[in-house]
Amino acid sequence: MATANATRFLYLARHGEASTDETELTERGRRQAALLGERLRGIPFSAVHHGPLPRAAETARLVHERLGEGIPLHASEPAGDYVPYVPRREELPEESADRLLGFVEQFPEAERSRGPELADSATARFTGPADGDDPRHELVVTHAFLAAWLVRDALDAPAWRWLGLNHANAALTVIRYTPGRPAALVMVNDMGHLPEDLRWTGFPPELRA
Repeated sequence: MATANATRFLYLARHGEASTDETELTERGRRQAALLGERLRGIPFSAVHHGPLPRAAETARLVHERLGEGIPLHASEPAGDYVPYVPRREELPEESADRLLGFVEQFPEAERSRGPELADSATARFTGPADGDDPRHELVVTHAFLAAWLVRDALDAPAWRWLGLNHANAALTVIRYTPGRPAALVMVNDMGHLPEDLRWTGFPPELRA
């Protein structure tokens, strides 16, 4: 049986900018995805995973086209769009509890009820050291909530703390999992591959730089 002796490099990218009805990427979103693919070209990925919704699937396809041949491309429900954890009021800072709970409650019950199970599956599938002896590089094209959840997990922060961690469209986060060491954030929400006019999409206006 293989043991988890190898370092895993997990690359997380939020999908590109989507159309208003979220059935496809906008032209800006397609440019973002292409530039993300160019940035990642040459990395020895063992697989590219993506959520099942069109905006993530199209982003992953455009990135995958630029990575070279022979890299598997997989749709994955745990890489999808859902609320990973619904906090209790007593977990939250008193001054922000109403705002945070109101934010979570605006999402459909199905996303909130199944979210924790899917988040657990994503954590089990995509995080931690890898089996075997050789480093593993995997890309997950996902949504803002799962990216925030996995960053929170890497920092061993409280479960509710995925709230408030924002990711721009087609931004890149990399987490390194080395046996015997804590998870390390190599980069978070990096947009160095995007020109100024394609950065910060998907952020609330007050948070855009």
